[in-house]
Order: sequence, then structure tokens, then C-alpha cells
Amino acid sequence: MTPDSRGPSTASSEPVSELVQRASQQLTELVRGEMRLAQAEMKEKGRRYGKGSGLFGGAGLTGFLTLEALVVTAIAALAVPLPVWAAALIVTAVLGVITAVLAVTGKKEVGRAAPPAPEQTIDNVKADVAEIKESARR
Repeated sequence: MTPDSRGPSTASSEPVSELVQRASQQLTELVRGEMRLAQAEMKEKGRRYGKGSGLFGGAGLTGFLTLEALVVTAIAALAVPLPVWAAALIVTAVLGVITAVLAVTGKKEVGRAAPPAPEQTIDNVKADVAEIKESARR
């Protein structure tokens, strides 16, 4: 029987060293892919934390302005007739609503980013490890 008459080469007839080399290359590619996925996932979470932090900063600023407006309202209420303090009270209420909206929105953004771990990547790696273990048992 000549080498050409045996038919195409199959995986079972490949030398062990070639199989190990191919498995090593595939594992390297898999790890690189998982690292890229983890990096992308962490970037997205970082963006969400940044956005939420900015919104909390905005809530802090408008909260401070709300307190200032409340002080002005109290002074106006004591020093001037009703229309002046009523106007100051309306400004205070508007700033209070803005503060509440910014704080709630910021909290939601930070909540969407938590926990700060690449969950999708971790799940993929666990599935890959389970697949490798299953293949090793066969």
C-alpha cells in the first residue's frame, strides 16, 4: 500500500506533537479573544461609572444651589412682601426638582455598571473550561 492510496489524513493519524501544537494555538487564540472581550466589557462599565459620577456631581452642585436659594427665600420672606419670597420659593422648588432628577439618574447609571467585573467574560471562560474538561474525559 502506497502512502497516496491510504486516503486523506485524519486527525487520529496526526502525530501527538501536532495535536498538542494545534491545541496550544487554539487555546492561545481563545485566551486572546476572552481578553479582548474583558477589555471591551470593562471599558463599557468604566463609561457608565464615569457618567453616573458626573451626574452625581451635577446633583451635588444643584443641591448646593438649592440650599442657597432656600436661604435667599427665607431672607426674602422675612424682609419683603409676599410676591418676592414666592418667586424665590418657586426657584428653590425648580432647583430641587433638578437635583432629584440628576441624583436618581446618576444612581441608575452606577447601578447598571455594578459589579465592576467582566461578568460576560467570566461566564465565557467558565464555559470554555467546562468544555475543555469534557473533551479531556472523552
